Amino acid sequence: MVREIAVETVTKIVCDMCIQANHFLSPDMEKALKEAGEREERPLAVRVLGQLEENLKIAGEEMIPICQDTGMAVIFMKIGQDVHFVGGELEAAINEGVRQGYTKGYLRKSVVGDPLLRVNTGDNTPAIVHYGIVPGDKLEITLAPKGFGSENMSRVFMLKPADGVEGVKQAVIQAVKDAGPNACPPLVVGVGIGGTFEKAAIMSKEALTRPVGSHSSEKHICKLEEELLEEMNELEIGPGGLGGKTTALAVNINSCATHIAGLPVAVNLCCHVNRHVKCVV
Repeated sequence: MVREIAVETVTKIVCDMCIQANHFLSPDMEKALKEAGEREERPLAVRVLGQLEENLKIAGEEMIPICQDTGMAVIFMKIGQDVHFVGGELEAAINEGVRQGYTKGYLRKSVVGDPLLRVNTGDNTPAIVHYGIVPGDKLEITLAPKGFGSENMSRVFMLKPADGVEGVKQAVIQAVKDAGPNACPPLVVGVGIGGTFEKAAIMSKEALTRPVGSHSSEKHICKLEEELLEEMNELEIGPGGLGGKTTALAVNINSCATHIAGLPVAVNLCCHVNRHVKCVV
């Protein structure tokens, strides 16, 4: 049976999600930062992590954004195949939600309408929207405002199949090394392996929305996540790039099928706030 969802409902939800994501750290990230502070050994790194936690506390109490870069709204829409949207055009409704959220929440508008002419759109639209059709009659919306301090440090590597697991590890670690303090560590590192050039990048972005502390159900991928996290924290870039054992809080890897001649690897870095919020309608 077809289930109807009014697009005005989508607008309201997206509006609320924009405000929530930019003012309140997700529970998984809050837990990860707290545990990192308890594990960290270097006094300066402990102090930096403490300052980050204090910033988050103040932001929540005073409704101040947790980062001055309130990001470009990235939205993953998983639409049940039995859902029918009524009352207007879906993507217009999504962008209206972003417009309202960034206006009502007094969030910084950071989007320019043309990458070369650089004129600000004034309302943080358009959003970047990824659609997926799934079984059922539910709508799952994941919103992840992405700041560009970390986005600018992200990379795509088109490796050869012969590079194998070691080549993947070297590429991911190199991306983190090159980023250094510029991506505002401690980081969450999203990695996409497989697919095509663009598929790997989308997977790496979506991987950032997976709860910190969760792991891939594929044993070899789970092992790779753990190994990469350990190697990253041995780099001693540390919180704020000032040294320490907490360069990264998590490595989340998504993977899929690819061509016999390729091994695409995308690394999408995210800063210590790693904003993401999910809603199921």
